[in-house]
Amino acid sequence: MDGELTPFASSAVEFRHVSYRIGGRTILDDLTFSIESGETLVLLGRSGSGKTTALKMVNGLLFPSNGEVLVQGKPTTAWNPIRLRRGIGYVIQEVGLFPHFTIARNVGLVPRLEGWDPTRIGARVGELLASVGLEPSQFADRYPRQLSGGQRQRAGVARALAADPAILLFDEPFGALDPVNRHELQVQFLALRRNLGKTSIFVTHDVREALRLGSRVALLEHGRLEVLATPAEFLKSDHPEARAFLACLEIDPA
Repeated sequence: MDGELTPFASSAVEFRHVSYRIGGRTILDDLTFSIESGETLVLLGRSGSGKTTALKMVNGLLFPSNGEVLVQGKPTTAWNPIRLRRGIGYVIQEVGLFPHFTIARNVGLVPRLEGWDPTRIGARVGELLASVGLEPSQFADRYPRQLSGGQRQRAGVARALAADPAILLFDEPFGALDPVNRHELQVQFLALRRNLGKTSIFVTHDVREALRLGSRVALLEHGRLEVLATPAEFLKSDHPEARAFLACLEIDPA
């Protein structure tokens, strides 16, 4: 269908000299990079570095002041915003589940809006809940308030995958979780990445998470792209901001 996102374009997302200013303040400054189909790019940086702003440029929640963001070769300004956003899964730290919907209804929301047959929706919901470690017979009919924080986050990931989007956006999705749940969800994310081959953009300020989950790491500082490297290359970077993050990996002697 014309205007649909597909997983086959070589460059899934491209930033071309993107700047973003608001109230006289520059949030993003001349970002240029591309994300290939099937890779996971982690946007790493301190609070206020522009990570989430850059992420919101991809699904058209924000638009550049200068430059352009292309999704599968087409500027976000040229996309139908509904088609663009339904073709991109979005997972946030607060999950964003509708409290008055069951987990099954939350997960099946976008397929329902897309007009899927109810039988197909039910099968898809069951498949996805199982894939994120939520047994459908136990969790499908529960409400978000009846789940733990980690379980709600798993349901949020399932919802983002429901309509089989070509691109997934993760905005610090595991940041509020305890270390055990965070580790388990990271393991699950890596398994899903291997099994599904989705293009993913993942925002974090945790260098361990960035190095573990990303096929490449993009380090932002004051809205500028300072380092773009594989995890192995990032570990060898001599950029001062990269070294500041890598210092967090050192363990102080007891």
